[in-house]
Amino acid sequence: MIDLHTHSRCSDGQDTPEELVKAAAAAGVTVLALTDHDNINGVREARLTAEKLGIRLIPGIEISVQGGRELHILGYGVDEEDGGLHAFYEENRCLRIKRRDLLLEQLRASGVSITLEDINRVNNGKSSGRPHFARTLVAMGYAESVQDAFDRYLTTPEYYAIERPKPAPEEGIAMIRRAGGVAVLAHPYLLKLEDAAFRALLELLISYGLQGIECYYSKHTPEETAYYKSIAEEYSLLYTCGSDYHGVSVKPDIQLGSGCNNSLLKAGVPEESLLHQLDAAMAERKRDR
Repeated sequence: MIDLHTHSRCSDGQDTPEELVKAAAAAGVTVLALTDHDNINGVREARLTAEKLGIRLIPGIEISVQGGRELHILGYGVDEEDGGLHAFYEENRCLRIKRRDLLLEQLRASGVSITLEDINRVNNGKSSGRPHFARTLVAMGYAESVQDAFDRYLTTPEYYAIERPKPAPEEGIAMIRRAGGVAVLAHPYLLKLEDAAFRALLELLISYGLQGIECYYSKHTPEETAYYKSIAEEYSLLYTCGSDYHGVSVKPDIQLGSGCNNSLLKAGVPEESLLHQLDAAMAERKRDR
């Protein structure tokens, strides 16, 4: 079983990188990519744990770029020591802190009285992304569930008005490629684009160096999976598979390797051919670097 889209506590996941790899091993995952948002800080810890457990770990990242709230680029096979990606993380860390403080102010203005101390207490002192806010809102009685917290407070026009700046798509893809990685479009269904608009965006991203599409994704319907795979084949792009696992307390409906209600298993992911394509692309990027 493979899972090429997962998140640890180094971004907005529940588990430490070590815990994530152990959970993947317990779930039967044999090839795992850690793709934390906008950073590669957890890759070393994940790799060391994976080596002990006999799991293949692919170092990755997921970069949010301009062009839509859900336009994200996955990077596979990136160098965990790459200075450009580490500098990008530091810049984003400062922006995330600024956004966190603005969100706290916005919530207080709307009658939701939570503090940074509350967030740290509920989340064991780790991160303060949207899932961490959501868990705090639930713990303090402002929401019935993580999803309810997102719906009521964290996907509103007011929230998006204070969203942090993002790099342009060409910049995000270039960072991945400079780090020796393969750039892949994440969860395309979330873009909610009709065929013509999706093709136009895809062609633009390809001109910047995009090499693949995440065709197999936890919440893709069978029809969406077939559509995105046909598009990947038409444009000679590789295709990947990922659950987008964040942890049972963050996204309880998504399981490592199997996705949402076993959606990835039911999709019949062609693991051997998928990995062959990805391995070839990663090897080529290493040679070109």
